[in-house]
Amino acid sequence: MLNSERIQHFIHALEVGKFSRWFQLLPLALAVIGLAVLYDLNAYRGFNSVEAMDAAQVARNVADGKGYTTDFIRPFSVYLVQKHNHELHAGEIQTTNAVDFAQLNGAHPDLANAPVYPTVLAGLIKFWQPKWVVEMRKPFWSEGGRFLRYQAEFRIAIFNQLLLLVVVALTFFITKKLFDVQAAWLTTLLTLGADLLWKFSVSGQSTLLLLVIFLSLVWCLIKIEELGRTENPSVRKLFIFAVTAGLVVGAGMLTRYAFGWTIVPVIIFLTLFGGVRRPGLAVAAFLAFALAVTPWLIRNLAASGTLFGTAGYAVVEGTFAFPGSRLMQSVNPDLTSAYWVRPYLSKFMGNIRPILQNDLLRVGGNWVAVLFFAGLLLGLRNVAARRLRYFTMMCLGVFAVAQALGKTQLSNIAPEINSENLLVLLTPLVVIFGVAFFLTLLNQMKTPSPQIRLAVIGVMAVISCQTLIANLLPPKSSPVSYPPYYPPEIQKISGWMHPDELLMSDIPWAVAWYGDHQCVWNTVNSQYEFFQFNDYVKQVRGLYLTLDTLNGKLFTECLQGGVDSWGNFCLKTVAANQIPPQFPLRTAPYGLLSGLFLTDRQRWEAQ
Repeated sequence: MLNSERIQHFIHALEVGKFSRWFQLLPLALAVIGLAVLYDLNAYRGFNSVEAMDAAQVARNVADGKGYTTDFIRPFSVYLVQKHNHELHAGEIQTTNAVDFAQLNGAHPDLANAPVYPTVLAGLIKFWQPKWVVEMRKPFWSEGGRFLRYQAEFRIAIFNQLLLLVVVALTFFITKKLFDVQAAWLTTLLTLGADLLWKFSVSGQSTLLLLVIFLSLVWCLIKIEELGRTENPSVRKLFIFAVTAGLVVGAGMLTRYAFGWTIVPVIIFLTLFGGVRRPGLAVAAFLAFALAVTPWLIRNLAASGTLFGTAGYAVVEGTFAFPGSRLMQSVNPDLTSAYWVRPYLSKFMGNIRPILQNDLLRVGGNWVAVLFFAGLLLGLRNVAARRLRYFTMMCLGVFAVAQALGKTQLSNIAPEINSENLLVLLTPLVVIFGVAFFLTLLNQMKTPSPQIRLAVIGVMAVISCQTLIANLLPPKSSPVSYPPYYPPEIQKISGWMHPDELLMSDIPWAVAWYGDHQCVWNTVNSQYEFFQFNDYVKQVRGLYLTLDTLNGKLFTECLQGGVDSWGNFCLKTVAANQIPPQFPLRTAPYGLLSGLFLTDRQRWEAQ
């Protein structure tokens, strides 16, 4: 074949042949990539949540061959591990100095994170090794010698943005399956324009991976429902999809423990809409779910004597018995109140109110959420869509209850972008049914021309995506999550410590992530609990308190907080230059950007 004929054949393939479809999608792909670049240049912000830094530092340990261990030490985790090891060696002669019951002299097992997301990040780190030291001179990572972005965080953000594109693609195929191409494209546009999803994409949290898992579950349920309505369904295919659905829920629970409650609406859905084999499908899904999660629960049981480690006590956190993060910072907590109903009922009633009044309307964006809830009054002719909407409402109820009971201090540190926000997982489904209702109303408008109809759709899309559009416009937001996180300072302080020395801080997750150093959360108070940890668990060689503590309210946190509160400790140390007489750390450097750093000896001049 002549070159001219080959060129002509290739052009024909691009225009009307086998490559034409992909060629038509090329402008769309370029537009999406351009949107991601624009977002990262204008609205990117470094990690600002405990969960993101915690999962990332665990992932680095996994990638480095240290196993599923953590450098972010919660005093409550130490309590669980120590108590469990004491019970294992109950009949033996024990001396605290001889046996490391707390497992702090080596690798401390992580009891807070489900394993899937850190393991995925570990694979990313192995495949795409970042530079761990902050860049202070290279463009983009810094500007004029001022730190801007941490390379490892930015790469994790790119990975999550790729997951966001997978979420958008799955949403398109699910909508097309339920409705038509027009609804699918509009749903895709609104999902891609959801500002909340973009914020989660750069947050470093597991939400986008969990969304991929959740939409995969939805696809399995759609296939089961479709097969169940046929006259002679393939029993083998039904059970394959049911088992797959159970395994997917298990994978979701191993990504975020609270997602395990999704098995409840899944079982109800299969029991109602699974066809002639409904009970068997529900049992098969539950057994597959149990099979998927059991090995990890056994690991937790062997490490701490509990099924879910510290994460299993999320329902206790935030009650009046353990307000704020008091439980996680306690060396020897009194858990007797955990056996009463009143703390949980009080917590549920206090947290469910803002969920019902505010959070529900943020799912999918305010305008789309209004369309979704208004659309509940409209019957759907499509049986599969109607049944999937039932599943959506069941998930909405389950997620709202789980979110209310599982709310902890993490939601206060990062109010909207946190791993306890389960309702965000329903964003694609809310958009799907909101768009279906909107198109139904649009069809009844009887617009005089296709151009006017398209204009109405465009106005609706702009209104729904207005938050994202506003964030892409000037002025740019600072990519540094300061206060309290400033990686160069954290790495400097961590560099002063020997690898086997323990730091204590009010941001231990950041010290573990940026500084790659073992760091314990500051105890409940600066006296009794501190000395109990320092004398009987492991000696603390450095104390780093940031603006999170130093900016505490003078009266309520410093003066009324008690003589042994950390607020009072900072007030005396910084304002009056009076370190408590018995406190073992009395040496401080000069010239830190912010915060208070005390150590047992002068370390900085030797560097």
